[in-house]
Amino acid sequence: MKRMSGSIFYLHLLLSCFVIFTLLLNAVHASKKCYIVYLGAHSHGPNPSSVDLQTATHSHYDLLGSILGSHEKAKEAIIYSYNKHVNGFAASLEEEEAAVIAKNPNVVSVFLSKEHKLHTTRSWEFLGLQRNGINSAWQRGRFGENTIIGNIDTGVWPESKSFTDQGLGPVPAKWRGGNVCQIRGLNKVPCNRKLIGARFFNKAYEAFNGQLPRSQQTARDFVGHGTHTLSTAGGNFVPGASVFGNGNGTAKGGSPRARVAAYKACWSLTDAASCFGADVLAAIDQAISDGVDIISVSVGGRTSLSAEEIFTDEVSIGAFHALGKNVLVVASAGNDGPTPGTVINVAPWLFTIAASTLDRDFSSTLTFGNNQQITGASLFVNIPPNQSFSLILSTDAKFGNATNRDARLCKAGTLDPRKVKGKIVSCIREGKIKSVAEGNEALSAGAMGMILGNQKQNGNTLLAEPHVLSTVNYPPGHKKTTPGFLISATDDTINSNTTIRMSSARTLLGRKPAPVMASFSSRGPNKIQPSILKPDVTAPGVNILASYSLFASASNLPSDTRRGFPFNVMQGTSMSCPHVAGIAGLIKTLHPDWSPAAIKSAIMTTASTRDNTNRTIRDAFDKKLANPFAYGSGHVQPNPAIDPGLVYDLSLVDYLNFLCASGYDQQLISALNFNKSFICSGSHTITDLNYPSITLPNLGLKAVTVTRTVTNVGPPSTYSAKAQLPGYTIAVVPNSLTFTKIGEKKTFRIVVQATSVTKRGNYNFGELLWTNGKHNVRSPITVRRI
Repeated sequence: MKRMSGSIFYLHLLLSCFVIFTLLLNAVHASKKCYIVYLGAHSHGPNPSSVDLQTATHSHYDLLGSILGSHEKAKEAIIYSYNKHVNGFAASLEEEEAAVIAKNPNVVSVFLSKEHKLHTTRSWEFLGLQRNGINSAWQRGRFGENTIIGNIDTGVWPESKSFTDQGLGPVPAKWRGGNVCQIRGLNKVPCNRKLIGARFFNKAYEAFNGQLPRSQQTARDFVGHGTHTLSTAGGNFVPGASVFGNGNGTAKGGSPRARVAAYKACWSLTDAASCFGADVLAAIDQAISDGVDIISVSVGGRTSLSAEEIFTDEVSIGAFHALGKNVLVVASAGNDGPTPGTVINVAPWLFTIAASTLDRDFSSTLTFGNNQQITGASLFVNIPPNQSFSLILSTDAKFGNATNRDARLCKAGTLDPRKVKGKIVSCIREGKIKSVAEGNEALSAGAMGMILGNQKQNGNTLLAEPHVLSTVNYPPGHKKTTPGFLISATDDTINSNTTIRMSSARTLLGRKPAPVMASFSSRGPNKIQPSILKPDVTAPGVNILASYSLFASASNLPSDTRRGFPFNVMQGTSMSCPHVAGIAGLIKTLHPDWSPAAIKSAIMTTASTRDNTNRTIRDAFDKKLANPFAYGSGHVQPNPAIDPGLVYDLSLVDYLNFLCASGYDQQLISALNFNKSFICSGSHTITDLNYPSITLPNLGLKAVTVTRTVTNVGPPSTYSAKAQLPGYTIAVVPNSLTFTKIGEKKTFRIVVQATSVTKRGNYNFGELLWTNGKHNVRSPITVRRI
C-alpha cells in the first residue's frame, strides 16, 4: 500500500500546486504573464535526493532573484520549480523581465506558457450536450439519475473524483449487489452511493497464469483502462481535469448522475487485453444478478468465422441472457480496422460501437531545416520549442545486426545510442491504437524526441499518446512509399541530413471535418451474420481524456516510472463503447420501461451520417468517404436519441425466431429460452428480424420483401416514408403511417429489386427515412447483388 499512498500524496501535491497557481495568478498585476525559463539538464542526474531537489530550487531563486532584486521577490514570482528532471521554472513576469533573463548565458530559452483550455471530455460537447442547456438529453434524461451502469474491464480507482457521492441520495432499491466492495481502501471501504459495487473475477486467469499475489486480488484498477471507461460512461462532473498540463477542463461521463459498478475481469498489469472469457462471462452474469441497467464491455475476441460463434463467444452469450432482465449490453467493435470483415461482438442482441474522431486535436507543429512545417498529434513536448535538433531516420540509426523493417518500427534493441543520442529520431508507428513502445526504444537510445509516421493502414488517424519522451505523430503524406509503409512528407524534408524543431503541445477545438472514422476501428461486413449490419453506430474513440488509475504509469510500460495521473488520454473502440453506454443511461432514466432493443433503436435511428461541415462522414484515408461498414447507422446524437419518435422493438422470442430462420439447431434454441421449451414454427426469415438497419447480402434479380414494425413513442402523428438505394428499385408499402397513441405499432414492407444493370458482387448503400416533420427515423440499407 506504500506505493499507492505515495501516489495519492503526489495527487495532493498536484492539486496544491494548482491552487497555488490560481492564487498567484489572481495576485499578480494584469501585465504579468506566465513564462517558462528552461535551463537544460540538471547536474544532479536522474535519481535526485531531497537535498538535490532543494538545491535546484534555490538555484532558480538565485537566478530570478538576480533579475528581480531579491530571493523573496523570486519566491513570490515562481509558480513551479522544475527541480527533478527538467531544469527550469515557471514564473509570473513582465515582458521586459523575461527579455532580460533570456540574455543570461545559462538560460536555454524563455517562452510564454499559453493557456490551453481542454474542455474534458470535449466529446460530450461535440455530441451536443451542455451542462446548463435548456432541453438537451442531459436535462431531459436527468443526467442519468439512478440508472445503474456496470463496467467489465480492469477494475476501478475508487478514490477518483469521478466516483465521489456528493449530492447523491440513497442507493436505488433496484440494486441487488448488496455492499460487496472487493477493494482494500486506503482508510475505509472505498465504495459509496456513486460507486455502489466492485467485484473481481480471476479464476480463469489464474488457471492459466498461476495465483495472483494477494495484493492484486482486488477490483482496484492498476492499469487505468477500467477507470477510464467507467468514468466515460457514468463519471461525475470533475473540474480541473488535464494531462501533462495540457489544458484545463471539466471531465464527465455521459450519465454523470448514474450509479456505477465495476467488475474486474482483465488482469495483466501491462496488457489491458488480458481478459479471459470465462472471467468475462462470470462478470456479466454477476452484473445482471446485481441489477444493473446497462453493461459496458470494452472487450471481445474472435476464435472462428463460423455462425456458431455467437454461441461460443462469452460476451454474446452473456448479452443474450441479459435480455431476460431488460439489461442492454454495449460492446466495442474491435480495433482491427481498416481491414473489411474484422468487426467483432456481432450478435444482433449486442450494441456494437465503432470509433471516430471529435473536433479537438492535441497538436504540435514540426519545423524542418528547410522551413517546411507539418502539424501532427502530441500530448506533450518538453524540449525547448525554439531549439533545433538533428533528425535521424531510425533506419540510419540502427545497429548493424538489426533489420531495416525492425529499425523502421523502432523495435526494442534496434537503435544504436552512439547514433541517436541527443537527436530526434524518426520512426514508423507499428501499433494501431498504441505506439508508446517505439518511444521507449528511442528514449533508451538517448533520443531527445521522436517523430512518428503512420503506416498505410493508419491513414490520417493521429494519436496523442502519453509517450515517455517528446513525440509527434505526423500524418501520411506526399511522395514516397516503401513496401507496407507510407512515409509522410517529401524525401528532402524527412531525412538524416536535416534539423527539426517541435512546438509546444496545444489543444485545438472546433476542428473540421469531424467526426472522421478512425483507421483502427473494425469494419463490416458481418462475417458471422451477414444479414445484420455491424457495427451499429460510431462514437468518439480517438484521443479521449478521462479518469485514470493513480497506480498506473502514464504509458503502461513497465519501465515508465511516471505515476499519479488522475486523468489520461486513450484511444480505441474501448473508449467509444462507454460513450454509448452513457447515452443509453440517459434514455433509461427517462424511459425506465423501454427494452434494450428500444434504447438501441433510439440511438441508431437518430444517428447522423454527416460531419460538422454537413458532408458525408469521411474515412481516415485521403479522398475516401466512409460507409455503413465503418459507421453502421451513423454517428451518435444524444439529443434526438432521447426523443426518437418511433422505435424498432424486439423481444426474446423475436431473437429466437431469428435463430430458427438462421438454421440453428432446434434443441440449442430451446435451451436458450430460460429452461422453457421453444419450438421453431411459422415462416420466419432472417431479413425480417425487426432490426433498425436493413441488410440484404445475397440479392438476386427477384424482388425481395422485408417486413418491419415500428412502435410510436411520441405524440399522435403521421409519418411519411422516403427510401433510396442507387442501382435498385425500392418501394415502401404503405408509405404513410398514422399513430394516435403512445405504444401503437404499425407494420410496413420494403420491396427491393435489382435491375439487369446492377453490378454483381459489390455492396450498395441507401436509406429508409420515416419523418413527421419533427422526428427523422433513419435506417441504413445495405444490399449486395449476387
